[in-house]
Amino acid sequence: MVTQRGGRDGADSAGRPPRRSRRPDTPDADNAPTAEMPAVPAAAVNGRANGNGDAPEAVRAKQIPEAAVARLAVYLRVLSAMSEQGATTVSSEELSQAAGVNSAKLRKDLSYLGSYGTRGVGYEVSVLVSQIERILGLTRQHKVAVVGIGNLGHALANYGGFPGRGFPVEALFDLDSDLIGVPVGGLPVSHMDDIPRVCAERGISIGVIATPPTAAQSVCDRLVAGGVQCILNFAPVVLQVPAHIEVRKVDLAVELQILSFHVARRADDAASNQGNSGLPAAGLPSDNGKSSGRNGAGPDGGREVVVRS
Repeated sequence: MVTQRGGRDGADSAGRPPRRSRRPDTPDADNAPTAEMPAVPAAAVNGRANGNGDAPEAVRAKQIPEAAVARLAVYLRVLSAMSEQGATTVSSEELSQAAGVNSAKLRKDLSYLGSYGTRGVGYEVSVLVSQIERILGLTRQHKVAVVGIGNLGHALANYGGFPGRGFPVEALFDLDSDLIGVPVGGLPVSHMDDIPRVCAERGISIGVIATPPTAAQSVCDRLVAGGVQCILNFAPVVLQVPAHIEVRKVDLAVELQILSFHVARRADDAASNQGNSGLPAAGLPSDNGKSSGRNGAGPDGGREVVVRS
């Protein structure tokens, strides 16, 4: 899944925003060593604004790298499952293992919340859940519209997990005259021409595009005209959007191709290991690792890592 911002305002041909130059003395926020940050002030907990008139949560949210935001969503899912199982506290090691993240990066991510845990005890699960929900904006519901009621659109419209997580599906759209007015998941399907009006009337903030690629841009324009702020795009096309619109692109074919790369790389590694095991191949002298770089051996006698393009 990739993020696209403002394709019409300075984005390159792939729909990515222009890269910002970083000062040499400014570390990468996502890869910088774990550093402590001030704890959440009482005003942040109570939602009061700071001296500049900005809510502390909003100020802090702007400082969180996008990669860390994605991991916070994973932590929330894991913590919610732990809470349902009756867990009240969790150590950074337990949470990092369950989330598939190293503990140092996890502590760095949680420090953006002002949460450091207690030595020997860990973190309070309920507190972390409430902090992450607040940062991710899940303290209020975000109404969702699904456009394109094919197989994928039907599945999304009928999925019961969205409302419980704060994302009720409130509108469905399609062009097929046989679908217009037919309820799917309890909601009647509206015509795509009505997208701007219906989205404005129902306060839709997130639009999901599950149409063929040829229709995706037109649908996107209608969603933006209806006041939709964020778009989840399943169509294999890069959308052109204003700078204030957030777009997340889900291309299942690309994800499968990435998985294919990992499968092929592991197969190559296994074949390489098999070829380097046992006696040396015929015609190749063996030096038992005394020389450097021969027969796939590195300077320390170990197998040299080969990266294939």
